[in-house]
Amino acid sequence: MTDQQRYHLICGREDDIRLESRVLEERLQDAVARGSRRIEVEAWGQHGIGGRLWRAGDDPLHIRVTGHSGQRLGAMGFPGTRIENMGPASDDVGWLNAGAEIIVHGHGSNGVANAMAQGKVCVAGSIGARGMTMTKHNPRFAPPELWVLGSVGDYFGEFMAGGVAVICGIEAQTPGNILGYRPLVGMVGGKVFFRGPHGGYSKSDAKLMPISDADWQWLVENLWEYLEAIGRTELYDELAERERWQLITARTPQDKVIRKTRSISEFRQSVWNRELGAGGLVGDLTDMDMSPIPLITTGELRRFVPVWENRMYAPPCEASCPTGIPVHERWRLVREGRVDEAVDMALAYTPFPAAICGYLCPNLCMQSCTRNSASMPSVDITQLGRASIDAKAPELPPITGKKAAVVGGGPAGISVAWQLRQAGHEAVVFDMSEQLGGKMRHLIPESRIPKEVLDAEFERIRSVLPHVNLQQEMTKDEIEQLKADYDFVVIAAGARKPRILPVPGVERTVAANDFLARAKRGRIEPGRTVVIIGAGNVGCDAAVEADRLGAENITLIDVQEPASFGREREHAEAAGAKFRWPCYTREITEEGVVLESGEVLPADTVVVSIGDVPDTEFLLDSVQIENGFVKVNAHYQTTDPKIFAIGDIVRPGLLTDAIGAGRKAAAAMGEIAGGRRPASATGMGPELNSVSDAGLQMIDTSRVSLEYFDPRISAFSGVEQCGASCASCGTCRDCGICEAICPRGAISRKQLPGADYEYVADPDLCIGCGFCAGACPCGVWAMRENDPLN
Repeated sequence: MTDQQRYHLICGREDDIRLESRVLEERLQDAVARGSRRIEVEAWGQHGIGGRLWRAGDDPLHIRVTGHSGQRLGAMGFPGTRIENMGPASDDVGWLNAGAEIIVHGHGSNGVANAMAQGKVCVAGSIGARGMTMTKHNPRFAPPELWVLGSVGDYFGEFMAGGVAVICGIEAQTPGNILGYRPLVGMVGGKVFFRGPHGGYSKSDAKLMPISDADWQWLVENLWEYLEAIGRTELYDELAERERWQLITARTPQDKVIRKTRSISEFRQSVWNRELGAGGLVGDLTDMDMSPIPLITTGELRRFVPVWENRMYAPPCEASCPTGIPVHERWRLVREGRVDEAVDMALAYTPFPAAICGYLCPNLCMQSCTRNSASMPSVDITQLGRASIDAKAPELPPITGKKAAVVGGGPAGISVAWQLRQAGHEAVVFDMSEQLGGKMRHLIPESRIPKEVLDAEFERIRSVLPHVNLQQEMTKDEIEQLKADYDFVVIAAGARKPRILPVPGVERTVAANDFLARAKRGRIEPGRTVVIIGAGNVGCDAAVEADRLGAENITLIDVQEPASFGREREHAEAAGAKFRWPCYTREITEEGVVLESGEVLPADTVVVSIGDVPDTEFLLDSVQIENGFVKVNAHYQTTDPKIFAIGDIVRPGLLTDAIGAGRKAAAAMGEIAGGRRPASATGMGPELNSVSDAGLQMIDTSRVSLEYFDPRISAFSGVEQCGASCASCGTCRDCGICEAICPRGAISRKQLPGADYEYVADPDLCIGCGFCAGACPCGVWAMRENDPLN
């Protein structure tokens, strides 16, 4: 045998372990790609051997399978591929075959040649049930062929639409019925040559036909080729006797057997009335109208009725936004050309429309956008956020006479003061720093938020909140005095105390917040090598600042997989920072960080970023502390009724959590100041849920139809395109699709006073088909079960 005739061997076991089918196929594909055209596969039950070998191109390819092949031998085989299985085969041989020649030297199991479109399957024995089902034939190519030496199992040729089957009846498994039970049901095309007795077939779909000379010539010419392939040429003379063969073909639509069917009126008279009418099972028990109803029902006879549920559910963007901004309403204003109003709308919810939405927020609204479910980019709120830099301060109402002292000038404190002033209450801010802004101003690197953006935001804020007292350290006595001088006191002092790393040498480290503050003022030189203990988002910010200050080797270590995410992680990785975990610190020395493993990580500067805790020493005893944080109710009210607490002093969270908490606390104080009990806390308080601030459950996104939007758009060119791409989940866009698509014209638009409107369905015309609900891009229409009949 020459080198070209030798087989390239691929074994289905490695180190006495069976290879996965996927791995075996990858090795087979790789061998073909490298030029092998004669391959032997030692199979151990792997599936799909020999299929999809398109890399051979026009070259003939021979696959010999030894051992035990699994299901779908030669599935989706390509023209030019010859697959020879040296024993019996499992289910679905030649499934979806597109041109391969498959030879089975033994019996075949169920589903042989199922849905085959081209190629040939030759079986040297019998096959199981549902062989040659759902085959098809493209007239541009030769029809698919199935050759069986023995018999076929039940339901052979079911829904056969093309191809040729040849059943020889030699050594048949069922010698008295070589076609099995109920063959050729639903046959609409193709031919079946068979030799031997049969137990019947679907005569309404198929018929016996004489074998023409042309058909016989085709059969005898291909018979020798088949017997040669399976190694049984000695049977040729026995099988070449024409009088032993029969032919079944599909009936044409014109000669289909027409069975007499019972009409509806006959059924009603002979069955329905006899069983359910007078004298029947229930006829004497009810006076319900038992007369026939229309085939398509309307009114109270509909099983389901359409309901226009406009604004009854919150869109995912609004429900997931801790600040409670109705993002979809902003995009509606953009679609209507009212971009300035869309920008100004955010000021009712946050004092930082540009800094937060445009730069610092992880944009939970975008993460929850319904468009993500269709692998389309979420609507980009950062574009509208950055456009908000020029937003003007809102008009303020007159002062009501109620006053609140806000301790803390970070995002939470500014948010609650902003909301109180917009409600007409005076708010005075006290902060221990030289400038307002908390971590936004003092800790977050400028790589994440440009200085000019913060300056513009705080200039607007100072125009609304003129009463600010800076560099004010608070004590219990001062809190007691504030409580006496003001109607409410809000504690928004954040979490300023760094957690201490309990290892020797910790005095050689610098806390992450201290590092960031000094770095932003240019008062620290980290050196060439920096190790950051704690790989969260704050640690990532420290890495970015260290890189800006000249550090060349930056490593973040953690005891677990880092919790960092979003832009902070991206910026740290872009700065070249390396992440390592799990790493356990034993001690800090002059050389650097010593790990429990004994490894020393060299470091000029070691930054500890393992979290911060609140300083609550200045709070009154009437304010209960729980696990180091201030305990509050759903309205952010502490155990002292006049004192509220928000932000990181209550629970660590995002900037948007702090801003949202300020808005909700301000609303509760406004209710109390007006002598009312605060509104229901549904969707309020420190706990996250899928309920909006308005108390609406988030809409089921499967109700929203995204087929109207171009999936090829991968980025948005401006706020106008963003607005057009918003699905407006749960809120009607007034597109009129439901009105246009209703097959009965049952839906109409009804104008209400002012600019309001609604769509209504006429029950006398509506048939409850659900077209409106299925076509609505916003998910506003729902099909609800009709009221039961009395």
